[in-house]
Amino acid sequence: QVQLVESGGGLVQAGGSLRLSCAASGGTVRIYSMGWFRQPPGKEREFVVAMSWTGGNIDYADSVKGRFTISRDNAKNTVYLQMNSLKPEDTAVYFCAASRSLESLTTNQASVAYWGQGTQVTVSS
Repeated sequence: QVQLVESGGGLVQAGGSLRLSCAASGGTVRIYSMGWFRQPPGKEREFVVAMSWTGGNIDYADSVKGRFTISRDNAKNTVYLQMNSLKPEDTAVYFCAASRSLESLTTNQASVAYWGQGTQVTVSS
């Protein structure tokens, strides 16, 4: 059983940056595809980005391309989300996710194996 714990959320002004971290325990991150999702206020959870376990395949939502960057440090069992040029519409609870397949992260949330508890990101205008 893999546990995922996100950190790094907070309040930032538009145009600013934040880096989210997702620390995994109870398993080794390197064998999982990892991703980030977010749930804006009053809306459904949506896909942000996912990375294959090799790091060779990365898929970003169009809304964050060029602004957000996912990375992973398998030695530390940690995945990161660097968020730059933040906009008020990026305000959401951000969730880390892990799954055996990249496709389950990018196309089928219902099949994602593990979720973190979420961290709040608020971008003020």
